[in-house]
Amino acid sequence: MARTDSTRDRVVAAARAEFAQFGIAGARVDRIAKAARTSKERVYAYFRNKEALYAHVASAELAAAADAIHLDPADLPSYAGQLFDYFTANPGRHRFIAWGRLELPPADRSPAEPDAYRDALAVKVDRIRRAQQDGLLDASWAPADIMALVCQIAETWSDQVVIAALADPSPAARRAAVVRAVTALFPPSGPTT
Repeated sequence: MARTDSTRDRVVAAARAEFAQFGIAGARVDRIAKAARTSKERVYAYFRNKEALYAHVASAELAAAADAIHLDPADLPSYAGQLFDYFTANPGRHRFIAWGRLELPPADRSPAEPDAYRDALAVKVDRIRRAQQDGLLDASWAPADIMALVCQIAETWSDQVVIAALADPSPAARRAAVVRAVTALFPPSGPTT
């Protein structure tokens, strides 16, 4: 049986698009409500405020990314390639996540507060740490430094639109540059899965 399009689902879809385009501060609940074909009051009935709505959508976005992108700490070049592919295919998702990083800096939140980005990255950093302990990855790097560098390299072409205009426009060439850069820093070790 096909699932019906509920008002809440429409609100979430409209919010995803609104946050991707305007960020958290620039997003407007009245535009979200209009795009979802409902009222502002209905949006607030589902989500107590704009930040709670963003947090809900962010959790779903991170879950979708986690399903699509698999971290093998012994093969970080492959992970970087997957990140590149995902954000190239889903530029709205990249913008959505970038807005969250810009507008919701972790320093503003208590470590006890839920934080979808921090929690998702903490799991990956821990996997990198364990790979280092198992001898699969250079232990001279701090695990968080590895994660930050790999992610930044993988997202380079999504973040650097001016430089992208000066480079080879082919996604294959850009992906190859990403994988090559990560390979130079963190070459794969042993058999990967």
